[in-house]
Amino acid sequence: MDIDLVPANFLEFQEMLYDIALTKHNRFRSNFVFRGVGDKCWGLETSLQRMGSHAASIERPLLRNFLKYAGPGEIASDALLYRLALAQHHGLPTRVLDWTTAPKVAAHFALSNENHFGVDGAIWCIDVASARRVLPPTIHTILAAEDAFVFSVEMLEKYKTLASFDEIDPKNDFVLFFEPPSLDGRIINQGAVLSLMPGPELDLKNYILRPENKDLVKRIIIPAAIKWELRDKLDQDNVSERMLFPGLDGTARFLTRYYSMGPNQTAGKVVPVNPMT
Repeated sequence: MDIDLVPANFLEFQEMLYDIALTKHNRFRSNFVFRGVGDKCWGLETSLQRMGSHAASIERPLLRNFLKYAGPGEIASDALLYRLALAQHHGLPTRVLDWTTAPKVAAHFALSNENHFGVDGAIWCIDVASARRVLPPTIHTILAAEDAFVFSVEMLEKYKTLASFDEIDPKNDFVLFFEPPSLDGRIINQGAVLSLMPGPELDLKNYILRPENKDLVKRIIIPAAIKWELRDKLDQDNVSERMLFPGLDGTARFLTRYYSMGPNQTAGKVVPVNPMT
């Protein structure tokens, strides 16, 4: 794709990942959010869309029953964005998609499964400032009034249902980005941001690749040849499951991967290096 940036080595990858221009306040603050994928051939399908062709018909029953079966006090708000974020956080298929404001966190997720280390991965990068400019006026004015980078769930709390959200601008597609509430350390440490479109079947990849949206996106390829180097250097920087999934589950996932055979799958013995001895 003509949006692709292909680094020749690890250093070029680093430069592409942190190609951040100075702001008017002379700060290096990126307008991008990032999503890492293990295989560059993967698109930007939501967990709901991955359910299959009946995704649109099951969206409302899924969310309705998730809310119905929740225990006392487990649903703290009736705002749609809060409920979608909560459902996504707990693994329910939804129309929202996970992103991060942290480039290295996106790189971690692109390199979290060694089964995909034999193929090129990618980091999708979307310019939120550009996406914001083409939002429907109804919600663009809210974001502008708050002088905010992305929405919070409180800014759009008047939208209580999927139907009401889908009617914001029925003639035009758009994508908005919002920060989920800080439900736990996982969301905080991952620098989580969620994307949302006005319809369960809308394809984010198709939307951002339209000619009129060409300024919204770039994609940094992670060549298979540098995946192991990048993975080990992320671990050295403490960007791992242990930090991104606080608790014993994340620690166990990190250790399982850390003590794997690595690129030398035929080696007879694993010899860990300090400090993980």
